[in-house]
Amino acid sequence: MEHLFTWVRNEVLVFVMAALPVIELRGAIPFGMSLGFSPAHAFFISLAGSLMPAPFIIFGIRPVFDFLSKHSPFMERFIHGITSRTMAKGERARRFGFIGLIMLVAIPLPGTGVWTGSLAAVLLNLRFKIAFAAILIGNITAGLLVMSGSSGVFRWITGSF
Repeated sequence: MEHLFTWVRNEVLVFVMAALPVIELRGAIPFGMSLGFSPAHAFFISLAGSLMPAPFIIFGIRPVFDFLSKHSPFMERFIHGITSRTMAKGERARRFGFIGLIMLVAIPLPGTGVWTGSLAAVLLNLRFKIAFAAILIGNITAGLLVMSGSSGVFRWITGSF
């Protein structure tokens, strides 16, 4: 029974880690594999966790930004900085639309991913269906890249080629 609780706890840890900004599934997949999950198991848990914030960001970030900007000059500057950086990274998304948003989310580097893609979709006024589809495809692509790379690294470390 204790093994079951440890296993579920580890799955929750990977899921929550994938939902965090910056880490997302790029850090959660290798973390899950280091806990003993198979690459596919770590991939699917991380994919679910990293996609969880997208609808909340897409539907909720604009009212939150508006409220904070009206009530605090500091937050107004902070939000302006976030939106400026996102739009700079989202230039490709603006130029190429759906494909550009996929590319923005799919690049497995810090500062890209579901959080940035969701914010870019809001700032570009993309419809939810289009934005979420692009974010899903991009996140699956990033996850497959990270899973492939992590699998190779773990095999190399353990010497089981």
